[in-house]
Amino acid sequence: MAKRKQARLTSVKDIRSILRLAHEQGLAVRAISERLKISKTTISTYLLRAREAGLTGWPLPPGLDEDAVLQRRLFHRRGRPPQDMHEPDWGKIASEPKRKGVTLTLLWQEYRGRHANGYGYTWFCERFVAFEQRASATFRNRHTAGAAMQTDYAGHTVPVIDPATGEIRPAQIFVAVLPASLYTFAYASFTQRLPDWIEGQQRALSFFGGLTKAIVCDNLKAGIAKPLWFERHFCSLRRALRHDDPADPSKTAEGQGQGRRQRSHR
Repeated sequence: MAKRKQARLTSVKDIRSILRLAHEQGLAVRAISERLKISKTTISTYLLRAREAGLTGWPLPPGLDEDAVLQRRLFHRRGRPPQDMHEPDWGKIASEPKRKGVTLTLLWQEYRGRHANGYGYTWFCERFVAFEQRASATFRNRHTAGAAMQTDYAGHTVPVIDPATGEIRPAQIFVAVLPASLYTFAYASFTQRLPDWIEGQQRALSFFGGLTKAIVCDNLKAGIAKPLWFERHFCSLRRALRHDDPADPSKTAEGQGQGRRQRSHR
C-alpha cells in the first residue's frame, strides 16, 4: 500500500506569495494552488483572514515587512467578537445586493470604512444571513440534475477592443447555468438579438455536453416574436436547437432559479 504523502507546512513566505498572486496578478484560487502546490482550502482560508484584517491589495501596507507582525495581523483574536459592536442597518443592506454589481464583500468593505474596528467579514456574513432568515420568507427549491438549464443575459457589458482599429465595443454576456450544480457557461456577443441568443443556447449545450429536459429563459424579448397578453408567439428556438427541448422565453423566473442565475452573473 502506497504511503500517503504528507502535506508541507505553510510558511509566512507562502502567505505573502498567496497575497501577491491574488491581489497583484489577479490569479484565482485554483491557479495559485497549482503554482505554489498548496491546497485550495488553505489558500481560501488565508485570503479570507487577510480580507478580515483589511489586507485587500498589494503591496502590503507599511509595517508588515516582518513575518511576526504579519502573523499577528492575520491570526490575532480568532473567533472573538469585535470591539466595535455597532450593528449595521440590516434592512438597508439586504436591499443593496439587488442592484447590479453590488456584492456582500463590497458592502462589508463600506461598513469597515465607517467602523474600522467593527465586524470582520465572517461575522458580518453570519449576522446578515441570520437577519435574512428572520425577516424574509424563503422557499427551498430542490433542483434535479439534468432537469433544466437556466439562461439569461448579464446586466453589465464587457468592453472589447478591436486590435486593428482600436475601436471599443460593448459585448453582451450570455450566461447559462445548471442549477443543481451551479455549473456555469458564459458567452460574449455584440447583441442580444435572436441569432446571438440562439447561438448562445447552442454553445451552452455543447459546452455542458448534454441535453436538459427544459431550458428556462428569464423573460427575454428576443425569444418572443409577437407579444400578446392572451397568446404568446414564440420564435422557432426549438427548430434552431434541433431537438424537442421545451423552451419558454416569456416565462419570468421566480424564487431560487432566478437567484442562481443572478449569482452566476456576479
